[in-house]
Amino acid sequence: MSDRPPVRPRIETEDQRAERMAIAPAPAPEATPPRWKPGRMLSGPMLVLSGFAVLALGLAALQTGNFVAAQFSRAAWLGVTTLVVAIIGFGLVLAGIFGELRGLAALHGVDTLRRDLASDDAHRRLHAARLWLTRVEGGATLRPAVDAQNDPDAVLALLRSGLSAPLKIRADAMSRQAAYQVVAGIAATPAPSLVVLLIAWRATRLIRQIAALHGVRPGFLATLGLLRRTALSASATAMTEAAVNTAAHAVLSSPLLAHVAGDMAGGAVAARRMIVLGRAAVVACSPLSGEE
Repeated sequence: MSDRPPVRPRIETEDQRAERMAIAPAPAPEATPPRWKPGRMLSGPMLVLSGFAVLALGLAALQTGNFVAAQFSRAAWLGVTTLVVAIIGFGLVLAGIFGELRGLAALHGVDTLRRDLASDDAHRRLHAARLWLTRVEGGATLRPAVDAQNDPDAVLALLRSGLSAPLKIRADAMSRQAAYQVVAGIAATPAPSLVVLLIAWRATRLIRQIAALHGVRPGFLATLGLLRRTALSASATAMTEAAVNTAAHAVLSSPLLAHVAGDMAGGAVAARRMIVLGRAAVVACSPLSGEE
């Protein structure tokens, strides 16, 4: 037999623990910046109208330029006169377009201010409050008090009591004045069609007045946007107004009294509609309407 010792099994161990095996998360896809598409900002009819407007103004400008050049070839004074007329005309058109865009931007700015004032960011809320103070008449007097506040909730309370409440009082006064004028106009207007025109004109003027009171000076397109916003709130009293008008006509039995009181009931309904429309316009134009 051999003198070598017997071979024994050997087990090797590691002092360190093996790392836990885990499935690696899938790599996140690279974020690509969103591409602007005209359809996201404008609807189909607005795109068509914008295209027609660009074509009309562009072709008119080219035709006018050719006409001015032809007038210069005839006589210098004739070309200068034609150029001045063209500059004034196109200047007025561009000024009107700029006014409409500014009115739409101001109306959109109300929504932006409302979101900023309702946010949790203190700096964002304070910046929105200062921006609104620059747009509203009399807001400069409240600027030092707002700058001295550090609490966002205190800034909102100061805006409600020092700015929003006086604006509501003035808007209510405008609504009552419009209601008085509508009642007087209904009493003095014989034709029902003229009454409808009177109410529509006074309601539109009231909305524009309240919008200007809150720092929004709307043009034609912005006025249409305000009418769309206030329609839902103003129509909330439609059933009540119809019930009041029906009851006023049903109580009277005499044809003469029914005619007289029917006109009075119609005037009361129109006056009430002016009050409700004014309050709806305040909700649409005030950045603090969502917070109250």
